[in-house]
Amino acid sequence: MKVHVTDLKPGDLLQTDTYNELGLHVLQKGTYLQSEEISKLMQHGVNYVDIETAFIAEEADRSFDIHPLQQELLLRTKPHLENAVNGFESLFIEALATGKFNNTVVDDILEPLIDQLKEQKDVVSLMLAFNHEDDYTYNHSMQVSILSYYIATWLGYSKNEAYAAGRAGYLHDVGKCMIPGSLLNKPGKLTAEEYKEMKRHTVYGYDIIRDSTSDEVSALVALQHHERGDSSGYPNARGENDIHPFSQITAVADVFSAMTTNRVYQSKQELLAVLRELYGLSFGKLSAKPTQIFIRHMIPNFIGKRVLLTSGENGIIVMTNPADFFRPLVQTDERFANLSTEREISIEQIYM
Repeated sequence: MKVHVTDLKPGDLLQTDTYNELGLHVLQKGTYLQSEEISKLMQHGVNYVDIETAFIAEEADRSFDIHPLQQELLLRTKPHLENAVNGFESLFIEALATGKFNNTVVDDILEPLIDQLKEQKDVVSLMLAFNHEDDYTYNHSMQVSILSYYIATWLGYSKNEAYAAGRAGYLHDVGKCMIPGSLLNKPGKLTAEEYKEMKRHTVYGYDIIRDSTSDEVSALVALQHHERGDSSGYPNARGENDIHPFSQITAVADVFSAMTTNRVYQSKQELLAVLRELYGLSFGKLSAKPTQIFIRHMIPNFIGKRVLLTSGENGIIVMTNPADFFRPLVQTDERFANLSTEREISIEQIYM
């Protein structure tokens, strides 16, 4: 149907190629519109476009859950992500056996992965597509690596610095190879002695990295990623000013990945609910700057995502709410559900 550009909503699907009055091709057929694309149409003086609304498009063909170009990017990225998971498993086993790992292998794994990440803008789709529930420690290291890279990039670090942050994130939990599997996979609460031993993975990781490479920053991140700004963390109860910036970045990525993944002792939580919790932690626990810039860049990625509400309704997130970023406007087949006012309803699950 033909719609004026001022009436477009994120998630609408272009039915035809779109040109401005001068004949300049602006957007191609099949584009899922987000705020950036809608602004582009306005800037080029396009008044009307042919679209399917977000919900109609999703109902008409559920195979088009994401933009075809995004699907292509995800498919190209997949083998690099799988290689990162498998590579960390090998590194983990080598460190367990010898107390160190082959440092050159790390860059052989990460360099092609980071090259792929430069093209990825929708980090939420990336997390949803490759959030595997098996081999938690290995998948977690891959996730923390890519999230650390993105956060460093969003903070304005250089290309090399962002890569270093991603590398540190990849290696942050290598010390867990020295923790007995019975503790890593224990479904119940750890005893005081068990928790004391678990916390030593930070020190073990520091030693393993120092014995394997001259990368002192990654070693420091392994040591500090559980330190907190209010000095409540471990192993040394450092305050925020004494925690390396990359350790602060990895801490944010670590908490987000852990909370959004199923583990033996904890079920994964819904992504927006985790972002809300991270926001609360940014006032004292996690460093405010990397935490809040992470949230600010993740929130727009949720527009156009399919959701299941606790009311049993299915719908699509069509708009973030300026009054409450974590409770958006959802279009269902019957209505618009404003979660910022309908407090009794929340998002149960988010899909691609």
